[in-house]
Amino acid sequence: MSKQQPAPVYLNLFRIRFPVGAVTSIAHRVSGVLLFLALPFFVYLLDLSLRGPDGFAAVIDWFDVRLVRLGSIIIAWSLLHHLFSGVRFLFIDLEAGVQLSQARITAWLVNIAALAATLVYAWCVL
Repeated sequence: MSKQQPAPVYLNLFRIRFPVGAVTSIAHRVSGVLLFLALPFFVYLLDLSLRGPDGFAAVIDWFDVRLVRLGSIIIAWSLLHHLFSGVRFLFIDLEAGVQLSQARITAWLVNIAALAATLVYAWCVL
């Protein structure tokens, strides 16, 4: 007689405590996807702004909308986090900061620096 396998367990990702390096890595991927998805919109805005003074004024008017400002803050975080995290991963590829304690410190630094720079941007935009 064969043994009965246990039923699959529901995996709740919100109850799992990820290490800070995993959070930084996941946020790096999420920020990359956000940047990729926002690219067509920003290319359109760049094209519109380069058409002439009227196009530039239209782009400036876009940023008077609160929802666009909020979106720009999210994209700013995405850009800053992706940049800082990418530099961190490049150093890890060069085998600098590979030790567990150093990796944790640099992951915290990336998260805090991206958040701080985003708050400065948000303060300037709002």
